[in-house]
Amino acid sequence: MSTLPAGPDTTEAGTPAARSLPQSPARQLVLLGAGHAHVHVLSLMAQAPWAGAQVTLIAPYDRQLYSGMVPGFVAGHYALEDCVIPLTPLVKRSGIRWIQRSVRALDAQAQTLTLDDGSSLRYDWLSINTGPVQNRARLEQAMPGAREHALFIRPIEAFGVLWPKVLEMGRTRALRIAIVGAGAAGMELAMAVRQALPDAALTLLCGDTPLGAGYAAPVQTRLRAALQQRRITLLQDSASGVRPGEVVLASGATLACDVPLIATGAQSPAWLQASGLALDPQGFVAVDACQRSTSHPQVFAAGDVSTRMDRSLARSGVYAVRAGPALAMNLAATLAGQPLTAHQPPQHTLNLISCGDRYAIASWGTYSAQGRWVWWIKDWIDRRFLRRYREPAP
Repeated sequence: MSTLPAGPDTTEAGTPAARSLPQSPARQLVLLGAGHAHVHVLSLMAQAPWAGAQVTLIAPYDRQLYSGMVPGFVAGHYALEDCVIPLTPLVKRSGIRWIQRSVRALDAQAQTLTLDDGSSLRYDWLSINTGPVQNRARLEQAMPGAREHALFIRPIEAFGVLWPKVLEMGRTRALRIAIVGAGAAGMELAMAVRQALPDAALTLLCGDTPLGAGYAAPVQTRLRAALQQRRITLLQDSASGVRPGEVVLASGATLACDVPLIATGAQSPAWLQASGLALDPQGFVAVDACQRSTSHPQVFAAGDVSTRMDRSLARSGVYAVRAGPALAMNLAATLAGQPLTAHQPPQHTLNLISCGDRYAIASWGTYSAQGRWVWWIKDWIDRRFLRRYREPAP
């Protein structure tokens, strides 16, 4: 797991938590991470407290940065504060305990968590929604030098702090920027960078995966045209290393580069490997239709950290957002001793890919569209999503 800046341990009363965390006789439900699904759980707890367990949130940051608006932040359409959900008001309204730390280890057999300060916490039920991570150790093995010379987009909080420094560099000279990873996040980031730095030389490293893989053919055509229209060079090659001033390519060539941006897909957190939980081949938590671990029924997982084993589902932000209500329902049912309900995601979801300049491409199954009106719909959806959790429910 990436090393995250950690704030002070606090309880709901705001007093420092001891190194050896006290345990009460009440049953313990631990929410590990403040991803989109857990934000929804917190919002429901804020409306009406849940009975049946003491609830503890473990999350290092005091806010959740909404990934769907990060390209708009990079492009200059939003300030960073426009893209965040403050956690403090949600936690206060819910009355739960909050420990501002990161997790170092999980022992599913002993039902304990070890935090980054060495303290431990036991749980009766655990829900994992830590959001997508970039495993720096694993990426360093694949791209030696990346840790020292590249800018990672995860954790988003760190990227949000560092991106303005790149903008400052871009105001003094035309930068050479390479985006490593051509998934939806990489494509959106490339077009957002073009909007923010019109004079930069931009290269998108696509690897050996077709551009827009996973989308219908018409959407792939629209994406390729949008990137080319914005003067973004598409290179069907992978990064095998990063050195000062250049990216080493798998083909053996080198690409002159001032700022390599690592936008590869989500990887599993390193602390899951020795957890004892059943994992998929990529190291993500294997869950059933109720978002419950296939090996440890007292553990739930949602979003990018998990994989449904009964069907093929992408670990995407859209899935994490939609997983929130189902996860909340099953956690509440667990505390009440009631049967769980299978989560049935829709067969098709609306995907909106921003193109940097208040223009976007829409995808729904085999259907697609594009235009400024699509961007305005995306902007409305994103702002509505944030208002739902930033403002107290009536």
